[in-house]
Amino acid sequence: MCTLEKTASNIFVLTLTGDNEHRFNPTLIGSILSALREAKVQATSGSVLITTSQGKFFSNGLDLAWARAAGSKPKEIERLAHMVKLFKPVVAELISLPMPTIAAVNGHAAAGGMILALSHDYVYMKRDRGVLYMSEVDIGLTLPDYVIALLRAKIGSPSARRDVLLRGAKVRGDEAVRMGIVEGAHDNEERLSGATMRHGIQLSSRMWNGEVYKEIRKSLYPELCVVLGLGDAKVIAKL
Repeated sequence: MCTLEKTASNIFVLTLTGDNEHRFNPTLIGSILSALREAKVQATSGSVLITTSQGKFFSNGLDLAWARAAGSKPKEIERLAHMVKLFKPVVAELISLPMPTIAAVNGHAAAGGMILALSHDYVYMKRDRGVLYMSEVDIGLTLPDYVIALLRAKIGSPSARRDVLLRGAKVRGDEAVRMGIVEGAHDNEERLSGATMRHGIQLSSRMWNGEVYKEIRKSLYPELCVVLGLGDAKVIAKL
């Protein structure tokens, strides 16, 4: 599950709770969606969202055990497809959220966990624990259109995208900084938390209009927004 708290600095903190892998199943996906929609309802000028987690995992992706528990291969595939469909609105909510967003990746972020992180405007990691990892090439799963569109939008280097998707690279913090995927890498959880909160407070102090911020963000990623159902590419690109 997850919690949503609002600080005195107008920063929403969304936390994936519990000492587990934070695997995305319908229950957790629904909880995250509810938190994001609540933050949107409460948003004012200067609001910021920081997403983090408890334990050693940011998120290890889709709940494959839940899918396998369906009892047969066809039903397992059906459950996987269902989770992929359910997760798409999470990405859409983050891309259209009327405030700056920061992911504090304090552990492993694999597959859907990496996608959750990259759906934020800024990503920070720990040096001493955790990797970004798109595991699909290793476990034999293809990627949905919205995931490919997000990775194209958020990883600018073709060679970096190749290594992430076709080599299954497990990218640690400093390497992720060099590849231009994350903003910074920090030695421990305390420094990571401090860096993301300082950045959040700095962004909040600008008192930006959230609706304007959202539309400018969407204009940066027109192809992604079309795939997510957030608008027409030609219209978005002109905003």
